[in-house]
Amino acid sequence: MENQQKQLRFSFPKMFVYLILSIGAFLSIFPLYWMFVMATNHNSAINNVPPAFLPGDELVTNFTNVVNTIEFFGAIWNSFIVATVTTIGVLFLCSLAGYAFAKFNFKGKNFLFVAILVTMMIPPQLGLIPQYIIITKLDWLNDLKAIIFPGLIDAFGIFWMRQYITSNVPDELVDAAKIDGCNNFRIYWNIAVPVIIPAFATLAIIKFMYIWNDFLWPLVVLREESSFTIQVALRGLIDNYVRDNGMIMSGTFWATVPLIIIFLLLNRLFIASLTEGAVKS
Repeated sequence: MENQQKQLRFSFPKMFVYLILSIGAFLSIFPLYWMFVMATNHNSAINNVPPAFLPGDELVTNFTNVVNTIEFFGAIWNSFIVATVTTIGVLFLCSLAGYAFAKFNFKGKNFLFVAILVTMMIPPQLGLIPQYIIITKLDWLNDLKAIIFPGLIDAFGIFWMRQYITSNVPDELVDAAKIDGCNNFRIYWNIAVPVIIPAFATLAIIKFMYIWNDFLWPLVVLREESSFTIQVALRGLIDNYVRDNGMIMSGTFWATVPLIIIFLLLNRLFIASLTEGAVKS
């Protein structure tokens, strides 16, 4: 009898936690499901009261309308190039800077690090005009380089890498490598990089999603439809007179699929980086 009471005491909190997690999971997944439902239904079914809550049979038709209205695959390819190149650059440059801040002692180190953190509090819209002037002088308007190069360094990425390297790359290991004759870059490449792979995955997901979803800056610097990223191209689905919600949601849904794939590929490393150090042996 006492054992049963103890089991009930321990099971009730677990059931409550699972209930909260289930509700949270439902609230997180429902917008994606609803977007898919709208992408598979005709505009009339979406505008009904109550609207359709089950997938329809207009998935192919709506996506065909998307492809006929905008250069969907070209925009997806442009976004993939921009997001991939920028993410790789951020991972390399931010990890180098983070390693320097974590393991090197130099004059002005703390001041520079605080200055980098301060830039995180400045709204990116304030830098829009200066960046546009620089891009214009470089003659990069309507070129993907105008999106790639400004995003190659990231204040949060430097902060994230510095904190992770400080916690997970022991100073003793670095000192031992120096005694063995390794230079600084070799220590970074052969010792630090294998340790911070989970941090790479986390930063890659965050940066890839940010670049993929960016709308304002690509809208400013890209003029021709052939150079549009997917977020700018999706704007062409909105007509001033006729609003086809099924077509709009179809384009939005398929533009979201690459992000889901990236997250599923890197989610284990993402979770590992967030839980690093939470359980100590």
